[in-house]
Amino acid sequence: MKRFYKEVTTASTELGWTVSLDGRPIKTQGGQPQVVPGEELAEMLAAEWREQGEDIDPSTFRYRDMTDYALDVIARDKDAVVEKLLGYAETDTLCYRADPEEALYRRQQEVWEPIVAGMEAREGVALHRISGILHRPQTEETLARLRSRLEALDAFTLTALEQTTSLAASLCIGLEALEDSADGEALWDAANLEEDWQADLWGRDEEAEERRAKRKGDFLAAIRFAKAG
Repeated sequence: MKRFYKEVTTASTELGWTVSLDGRPIKTQGGQPQVVPGEELAEMLAAEWREQGEDIDPSTFRYRDMTDYALDVIARDKDAVVEKLLGYAETDTLCYRADPEEALYRRQQEVWEPIVAGMEAREGVALHRISGILHRPQTEETLARLRSRLEALDAFTLTALEQTTSLAASLCIGLEALEDSADGEALWDAANLEEDWQADLWGRDEEAEERRAKRKGDFLAAIRFAKAG
């Protein structure tokens, strides 16, 4: 699609912040007004439009896509994403460790355990750790506490949390990414600990590295989206 606008502006309204192209407020892909809660996020959205060249590249609209998903999908059915996220609590990658006698286990303890323990302390829950692949359900009390925590989040935060959690295959990492002190680079490395371990042993694949770079960009963008929202 050819670029069809010249000026991109942001404005504050009674409901929040909007972005306009040549004075026309943008709508979501679902057709409703695209209104975001803060100026910072509005400016991030505006920057995506300003940075387009003569041809519009849809793949560069990370923040627009997350915003529209928050408004068109999650705001209308928060329960569905809450259930999806609770599923990650049941199968959290950081809770499934190698056998204790393996070197990988020691590395997992070093990198993963502080993240899991920190999440437990903040949320008042206790998670089972397992060596091996056999599933062990989390307790009903833990799931109930996590459900209450997730249900209290707004649609924009849930959008970011769903993206970070799914990319990391870990609700522990997803929730840690919401903290003001979160180190996105370190959390991404933690999420890919096992993949890196295998790559160090057997070598890296160029195409796989390109896919990973794209996922990393999405992960870091979701953290920024959460902080701006």
